[in-house]
Amino acid sequence: MKGPLFYSKILLFGEYGIIKDSKGLSIPYSFYNGALKKDDNSSEEALKSNASLKRFVAHLENIDDSIVRFDVERLKADVNSGMYFDSSIPQGYGVGSSGALVAAIYDKYAFDKITVLENLTREKLLKLKGVFSAMESFFHGSSSGLDPLNSYLSIPILINSKDNIEATGIPAQQSEGNGAVFLLDSGIIGETAPMVQIFMENMKKEGFRSMLKNQFIKHTDACVDDFLKGDIKSLFRNTKQLSKIVLNHFKPMIPKHFHELWKKGIETNEYYLKLCGSGGGGYILGFTEDLDKAKQALSDHKLEVVYNF
Repeated sequence: MKGPLFYSKILLFGEYGIIKDSKGLSIPYSFYNGALKKDDNSSEEALKSNASLKRFVAHLENIDDSIVRFDVERLKADVNSGMYFDSSIPQGYGVGSSGALVAAIYDKYAFDKITVLENLTREKLLKLKGVFSAMESFFHGSSSGLDPLNSYLSIPILINSKDNIEATGIPAQQSEGNGAVFLLDSGIIGETAPMVQIFMENMKKEGFRSMLKNQFIKHTDACVDDFLKGDIKSLFRNTKQLSKIVLNHFKPMIPKHFHELWKKGIETNEYYLKLCGSGGGGYILGFTEDLDKAKQALSDHKLEVVYNF
């Protein structure tokens, strides 16, 4: 038995900002995906996943029925007979590995589920986001619910604010274009909870709060607008500012050996780097107007193109 595939996601803009009501833009990334499977797989991965699912089931049983109800008996029976999540999505890389699992479980076991085929009103999207937030908190301690939402719907999600999200279209990719969004592998696994903890500590400082509101959120919102409008010139201006702000104020979230590389991009304009998810490791997002130049400048690193301008 193999269930439907659920994709990874990339939060192009909005990391940390969306905690404080900035805009955000999240897109599905089909290069990585996962599905629930039941077969006689006794590999270490399958056994580890199955053990994790057993703990997850206990968490789901504790979610208030007014939020969501699951067919727990069927879920338990499947997990006890060896079901696991077969996934190519790297964990701790900021591309939504737990989100895809949450989406798969909801899809298969939730009663009265909201389906992708319905008219997805704002109310329905917010309800889904709430359900997914409650489910995914098992993995991160707290969750916005956006990763599973993106994975479940497989369409770009525009976050206008906490209570205002909508499905959106993004400009078509230009296969001939030389501008690109890409992923860089930091070679380190990142953990969300400690990074969010650092951010929350910083939020207690007046100067940091002011920077977040007047600089970080301002440029994040502008990047989202530019990207959706296809205004590439303005997008790169704002992405450069965002890259600078992150280097100056979010240093702990950038792996140390990337500090110089980050700075070099800003100085040469060959590429701009930004956090992919909470940072601390995993992937780093890159933006460039000239992919060949960026590839040359980053020749020591594996570069994975996500979107072409």
